Amino acid sequence: AAMSRKGRKLLVDSLTRSAKHFSKSEVECLVKLFDTLVAKASSQYAGAGFDRTVFRDTLYSAFGMTDDVVLDRVFSTFDKENRGCITVVEWVEGLAVLLRGTLEEKMKYCFAVYDLNGDGYISKEEMFQMLKDSLLIQPADEEPDEGVKDLVEIALKKMASTYLYVTFLLQDYDHDGKLSFTDFEKAVREENLLLEAFGPCLPDIK
Repeated sequence: AAMSRKGRKLLVDSLTRSAKHFSKSEVECLVKLFDTLVAKASSQYAGAGFDRTVFRDTLYSAFGMTDDVVLDRVFSTFDKENRGCITVVEWVEGLAVLLRGTLEEKMKYCFAVYDLNGDGYISKEEMFQMLKDSLLIQPADEEPDEGVKDLVEIALKKMASTYLYVTFLLQDYDHDGKLSFTDFEKAVREENLLLEAFGPCLPDIK
């Protein structure tokens, strides 16, 4: 028990340094919450972390995040080791960016969420995938794919005269039909509202 307390103290001290946006007492609370979430998770992770289902339920209940594609991508950005579970370090450091990150940290996080295949670019296909799932709902009598395609085209055409469209699609500086992080960063620095242009992947202010 003494070693356990000592180990927890060392963990909290380490996380307070690495997740620099949280105080020591906040880190202690997040570690306790982590233990609670692990208890709900599948036993296959042997107490090392909690799974995608627990993660999604937690983000839904705590922050009202409901988009399935976005939640899967947020899980992937937290799960840096690609183990299929969130460890205590990934949990605390991920929340530090999600809740209190600098603009630079949030830009990197949002870009990683939108870069579905992890190739360092956001392609038009990835934009389509994110927008169709986060913005559009299909009437029951329509062919889903065709309906989504039509609605996305309409949405993009309506955006054509707005700053959003100009910034993202005309500031493709390499003119290669996809956005690099440099493109994304420049656009967001000029207009911070573009940070979540392809889907809600941050909690709202409340």
